[in-house]
Amino acid sequence: MSFLVIAGLSKAFGPHVAVAGLDLVVARGEFMALLGPSGCGKTTTLQMIAGFLAPDRGAITLEGQDLTRVKPNRRGLGLVFQSYALFPHMTAAGNVAFGLEMQRIDRAAREQRVGEMLALVGLAAFADRFPRQLSGGQQQRVALARALAIRPRVLLLDEPLSNLDAKLREEMQIELRHILRTLGTTTILVTHDQAEAMALSDRISVMNAGRIEQVGTPAQVYDHPATPFVAGFLGKTNVIAVDVRTDARGTAALIGDTRWPLPAGAAPGGATATIRPEKISFAFDGAQGLGGTVRARVFQGAHWLYQIDTPAGALTVIRQNTGDMAPGEGAPVRLTWRSEDMTIERGE
Repeated sequence: MSFLVIAGLSKAFGPHVAVAGLDLVVARGEFMALLGPSGCGKTTTLQMIAGFLAPDRGAITLEGQDLTRVKPNRRGLGLVFQSYALFPHMTAAGNVAFGLEMQRIDRAAREQRVGEMLALVGLAAFADRFPRQLSGGQQQRVALARALAIRPRVLLLDEPLSNLDAKLREEMQIELRHILRTLGTTTILVTHDQAEAMALSDRISVMNAGRIEQVGTPAQVYDHPATPFVAGFLGKTNVIAVDVRTDARGTAALIGDTRWPLPAGAAPGGATATIRPEKISFAFDGAQGLGGTVRARVFQGAHWLYQIDTPAGALTVIRQNTGDMAPGEGAPVRLTWRSEDMTIERGE
């Protein structure tokens, strides 16, 4: 039996459809990210799972139980909000204990659980501090400990790291993933941050305009995007017009004067190819490639960022900083990549 099943979930606010017939299955112990731009419906979906919003249509089933008419506090879910929502008049220990008190856990068991949770998030020495005495990262960990203390069936995270600075956010991503892996907690994360979704999740559901455009592992959705939207939203990508043809040499995508072999059976005609900047290499020693000229070259420490003018349009290329000579601005270059690194989208 599937652990969490969302089927045909829909929600509209007047004429605006926030979520349109969403289907999703989450396995026990899985970390699933709902990723998409503002207004795509990911937070509305999370609020319906939590019970804060009633769906217009569809069902949410957890371990075979239909949650649609179950009150939020009866669903057995843990929540961590963007604002952390800590009680300012309670200590860290008091905040973590709150949900356990609502569950009428006896005092001895409650104190033991609070101690375990604070130790798990590295705050055992901060039990008696109030939220105002804690840093943003520490407050976030208290909120996480509070959500985990009730041993939730599913943990819901709504942009939990967005208030942290970039360095602390990266550190908390590592810590959060370690904690949830240790506990094996089923988790759903809502985020607009592509790097965060890829760093934390087992699978990503990429949302757009109330629908899921692709579900897959971070590597799958990044390396093999199912739609142009997915390709463009997850990192940088190049979009190139190609002409698919079949001749005596086989089927290929033609770009300028260069051909890229494709699997047999690809339909001929106009199409669009997407290719990640880091998948493109410079071709040397007369090797075949798409000719171009370096318009701009920007040094970014670990890599060089290039803008290349080509017959197919301006392409972005990322080349790792290996210490080797890098082509300068104005230099003629030839670009190459593997056919399997292209995603072909048929023209209308």
